[in-house]
Amino acid sequence: MTGPRRHTEPLDVHLIALREGPAGPEVLLSRRAGDVYAAGCWHLVSGHLDGPWEDMVTALVRETLEEAGIVVDPADVRAAVTVHHRSPAGAARLGVFFEVRRWDGTPQVMEPQVCDSMDWFALDKLPEPMVAYCRAGLDGYRAGARMAVHFQEPGDPIAYTPAADRLVLVPEPGSPGAVPEEEVRAFAERAVGRITAWTDVSWAREESRVWRARGAEGGEWYVKIHQNDRFHQREVAALRGWVPGLGPAAPRLVAADAQLRAVVLTAVGGRSLHGATYSPEQQRRIFHRIGQLAAAIHTSAPPRPAAGALPLGKLERHLDGARLHLAPGDEEFIRATAEKAAHLPASDVVPTHGDFQLRNLRWDEDADVLYVIDFERSEEGPAIRDFVRLSDAWHGRPDLLQAVMDGYGRPFTPEEEAQLTVLSVLDSVSGISYGTAHGDPELVERGRRTLARLRAA
Repeated sequence: MTGPRRHTEPLDVHLIALREGPAGPEVLLSRRAGDVYAAGCWHLVSGHLDGPWEDMVTALVRETLEEAGIVVDPADVRAAVTVHHRSPAGAARLGVFFEVRRWDGTPQVMEPQVCDSMDWFALDKLPEPMVAYCRAGLDGYRAGARMAVHFQEPGDPIAYTPAADRLVLVPEPGSPGAVPEEEVRAFAERAVGRITAWTDVSWAREESRVWRARGAEGGEWYVKIHQNDRFHQREVAALRGWVPGLGPAAPRLVAADAQLRAVVLTAVGGRSLHGATYSPEQQRRIFHRIGQLAAAIHTSAPPRPAAGALPLGKLERHLDGARLHLAPGDEEFIRATAEKAAHLPASDVVPTHGDFQLRNLRWDEDADVLYVIDFERSEEGPAIRDFVRLSDAWHGRPDLLQAVMDGYGRPFTPEEEAQLTVLSVLDSVSGISYGTAHGDPELVERGRRTLARLRAA
């Protein structure tokens, strides 16, 4: 013992309840209210241990029932991340965060005197204002860390703000930690100068790694390591080729290293459309801009004659991987659709984004700018390719489809409509196969939903 007194810090437990939303993982949050600490801020369901006779898991189960009205089986509780936290006033505590994906009941506000709202939010787009301590736990969880330190300084706000982000992730043995490896950090600092803060913002379902980097003199960039050489080459080629023609709607390439498969990109603003909610009028405006952006991509280089028919070469392999999750009649429908593809005329090829969906689009309402990111699947192909993953977003909303077409400047041709069906079927099968192989039930379910929709149509 070296200090004047021993620490007797409280321990509290936090519930990271996750569900699969229509656009990805969602987390349950409640908003504090009344005469409590951090009133008005969003927070996880949480609480303290009742005494030395209560263990952490028992406390979590109890607090979850008391605050949200749902019953959690202790066997379904999973360790997520532990955070050693100090508040701006100097009081410290240890927070243990647990992941739960199954429960009985529907979450609802059970203690209205201290909570005035409870809702689900996209895990990659958390609400504001949010308790900084809670945000630190979720950021640590998203980064894959098991332990973190979050010591706030006197004068720091209670609510999270990037300007006072005190999260420090503690790496596990043998892991690269929350920052890139030394050679990647050196590469990035040669490009933009000294970097004082790294935040892992990698997408949970991808193998590529992405960090937000803040410079000592201000400025913000993104550093990305691609999962393979092909993705690296595609993204760099697009960023050096047709992407600059999009103007402020896309990031700029600052530096690239083929050996590290790494790039440094300028940061773009806005909010991801993945999981975001807007009024119907705003949605129509955004989808009109999506159509305009798609047109800018597809006209960024002159079209060329296609080299062949639609890609069917991987169909059998994907069917083998997806078969266990197909509904009765799905395989016959898939094969019949693929057979029709052989008789479709080949379309001209143009630059395509390759993964044109809401999660790769960011809307800045104040600046009135729609941004597009992530070009690692970019390649030449039929223009309709870029509407495959976007088509789920306008399903059941003819007004949104019309907004896209108005922005695009023309409707799809009958040949493109047929190609869209074929490509959507192929994308669904490959998604089910990939999700099965990589333990991603959301991808599997999305593919099943798309197949059901296409068969019904």
